[in-house]
Amino acid sequence: MSLRAVGAGPVLSGRAEEITAVLGLLDAARAGAGAALVLTGEAGIGKSALLARAAAAASGMRVLAGIGVQAEAELPFAGLHLLLRGVTDAETAALPPAQADALGKALGRGTAGQPPADRYLVGLALLTLLAELGDRRPVLCLVDDVHWFDHATVEVLAFVARRLAAESVAMLFAARDDGGFRAPGLPELALRRLDDDAARSVLGAHADDLPRHVRDLLLREAAGNPLALVELVAAHRAGRLTEYPFGPPDAGHGGTPPSGGRVEAEFAARVAAMPRGARTVLLVAAADGSCDTGLVLAAAARLGATLADLEVAERAGLIAFTSGCLGFPHPLIRAAVYARETLAAKQAAHRALAETIDEAIDPDRTAWHRAAATIGPDERTAAALEAAAERARDRGSPESAAAAYERAARLSARPRDRGTRLAAAAAAAVDAGRCDWAADLSRRAAEHLHDPVSRARLALIDAALADADNRADQAAELLFEPALAVAGADPVLAGDMLVWIVEAAWTTRDAAPVRRVVQAVRDLGLSHAEHVIALAEIVSGQLDETHRPARPPDAPPPLVCRISDAPRSLAKTARWSLALGDDRRAHELATAAERDARSRGQLGVLPDTLAVLAATRWHLGLHRDAVAAATEGLRIAREIGRPKAVGALSDVLAQLAAVSGDEVGCEAALVDVAAHRPATVAPTTAATARSLLDLGAGRFEQAADRLAGLVAAAAPEARAWLPDLVEAAARAGRPDQARAAAERFSRWAACVDLPWARAVALRCRALVADGPEAGRLFAEAVAVHRSEAAGTDPAASPTGSRPFERARTELLHGEWLRRARLRTAARAPLRSACETFDDLGATPWAARARAELRATGESRAEPPPDGLGALTPQELQVVRLAAGGLSNREIGAQLFLSPRTVAYHLHKAFPKLGVTTRSQLARLDLPA
Repeated sequence: MSLRAVGAGPVLSGRAEEITAVLGLLDAARAGAGAALVLTGEAGIGKSALLARAAAAASGMRVLAGIGVQAEAELPFAGLHLLLRGVTDAETAALPPAQADALGKALGRGTAGQPPADRYLVGLALLTLLAELGDRRPVLCLVDDVHWFDHATVEVLAFVARRLAAESVAMLFAARDDGGFRAPGLPELALRRLDDDAARSVLGAHADDLPRHVRDLLLREAAGNPLALVELVAAHRAGRLTEYPFGPPDAGHGGTPPSGGRVEAEFAARVAAMPRGARTVLLVAAADGSCDTGLVLAAAARLGATLADLEVAERAGLIAFTSGCLGFPHPLIRAAVYARETLAAKQAAHRALAETIDEAIDPDRTAWHRAAATIGPDERTAAALEAAAERARDRGSPESAAAAYERAARLSARPRDRGTRLAAAAAAAVDAGRCDWAADLSRRAAEHLHDPVSRARLALIDAALADADNRADQAAELLFEPALAVAGADPVLAGDMLVWIVEAAWTTRDAAPVRRVVQAVRDLGLSHAEHVIALAEIVSGQLDETHRPARPPDAPPPLVCRISDAPRSLAKTARWSLALGDDRRAHELATAAERDARSRGQLGVLPDTLAVLAATRWHLGLHRDAVAAATEGLRIAREIGRPKAVGALSDVLAQLAAVSGDEVGCEAALVDVAAHRPATVAPTTAATARSLLDLGAGRFEQAADRLAGLVAAAAPEARAWLPDLVEAAARAGRPDQARAAAERFSRWAACVDLPWARAVALRCRALVADGPEAGRLFAEAVAVHRSEAAGTDPAASPTGSRPFERARTELLHGEWLRRARLRTAARAPLRSACETFDDLGATPWAARARAELRATGESRAEPPPDGLGALTPQELQVVRLAAGGLSNREIGAQLFLSPRTVAYHLHKAFPKLGVTTRSQLARLDLPA
């Protein structure tokens, strides 16, 4: 679409708004405000021309550029390698060690046998690298044909682009409308077909000498596509088009939209007109995709082509050199070259490339070219692809691993080998989140695998797919029989499968599968199944309140369908500790899981971990920290596509908003809960969150109605909210309902035997008691709460477990004392309740406590403005880490931000806190 070069780059007719947007992106990066933009549109619409315009205007900037090549879409991080080819080893070596190691693994510099590279740690490494390069000189990343980049590179680039804020970095992507590239959260600019004036301007620069009726025909045929305008003019001049109409009368702006087909056909005709040697060079270049001139020439020489043939193709405008890279002026030329050749010619080109590449240096590319040159079974090539799949997995690209395993399966001669490789491909596809692909691979693998262990592993894959689709009941059903069949041959695998069934039973709130699992363990005499029985005990205790629950095992239960890692296992055990009401142990485990996940750079583990951590922080009275953890987790879960985690985190945020009296925030969170939580759970979350809002606002009738519905439905979570029902029913004048709920909660509290639960049980009994007995029970409940808080490690939880419950007990005790005309005695518990509610951000509850204090004759001022409360959740995280002495780089590594963005958050936070230096943060009340 380039017409002529003037000033800062090519002049592009009809693209004034688009150019303004692109140049604004560059100016923002120069000013330290990083951002990204995705250009979309059909083939030939001018995306590459706009990128060229940006490159020409990037004076004073460091430009990193890469063009996606379809031939390399299955090579892990091939696109990243291309983009960073101008970055020196010294620049990447300056990264923090963990990040440098992850980036090195992604680029194929790791050591065999090391753990796989975490893709999000690779993303953090790239973010840090670009930010630090931007500190020296603003950086412009130009990514053309991103829809043909390998999936691992696409995810890493999108991860970085979403985090650009205070960095001197601009990222500009170009992708076809139908190319399959998706980057939620990034702004898009869609390039439309040119209007008549702009199209005539383009045509005038190339065909002003042609008769008007021919120009009109060309305009109609091109239908506003700039590349089509240029190429159809060239075709007409070469005599490949007639002056007769070559499109239907309704073609053009109001007719059928143009496709790449017409222009690609013109390119194919130009290729066909080339001498045989030039066509050979073009085909080898199209099959290669690495832009390595020496490699292409050497491989083409094996087929009889020479440097002179390359020059012929270059003079014809069918191949070009850009920044020392051999490539095609437009991707449609590559498509036309490859599509027009025979299968035999394509195989010969790939075979020549495989024989030319040094296999010791680049075994993956060699394996793929050898596979492309092969028809029928070839175990040597299949084994090479299997090895490539394992390397792709180690480099953190499960998509590439799945593709290599699948191709290896096609080349396998023995059915058993074919099935094993298809199963490995299915497992890799599950890890990549490609559920439809994984299901197809698993189905095909099952046709070749019949032994119990292999069938069991396939059942795990199918169960993972069902679970990802919120079909936990089907997941459990898929696993039971295969688990029994494999118990003798592989008891560890059988145990993993039985654990999954128990967890699925909790999700579906169905105790029957748990009983089947326990009976199966006993009947089979399954060794090393202690963790299965322990988990079954926990779930049984949650589903049946007459069953005394066991404590979680010291060793976390092994994970299913993937190698267990410490953060995920710790988070899982923390979740079960939380279900038992053991807040301190849950917090200890969740904190360790979060710390470990951050230190390893395992972003994929963080959403589930932060969901548990947020809940435990709230229960321990760390309200702001709970909001910060849940908000960060929700942002990450949305970015990386973890719908279950979105539901769990929204659940926590709904409860936190309810306590704060934020009805709008609560309802917004419940929308996500309804969309991402199982149907067996979402209604319970909605009812309990709304009942908390009602209680805080004094709407006791409504709260009682909501919670009574949960009890009637026998929802297992209802026992956690029985104290709310007791209070709501008692205040609504429903003593029988309140008494029944109090008795149920007292039974559960006796089972778990935790101080906070005993105290709340006493409060419930007080609410349904009469006269002095009520006062005695309230006082005893407050004493139990306070004795627990007094014995708490201040560093872990300065107020003990469940300070919100303690403050509610004190509020109710104070109300009872005031009504008993003991106004002086009522003031102490009411003051304490008011102070705690203020600390917890429980605004409506604090208002109730203040109203009660005024009724005793004492007024309590509103709390002073809270600097911490003015911070955003991310600012709070940054400030606390900075107060602990961490550098911006260390903080960025923990929060998956660049050091520049960390500095930006500190700059915004300092005025809110009334400080000017980092050293002053240490003097604030900022517990880590």
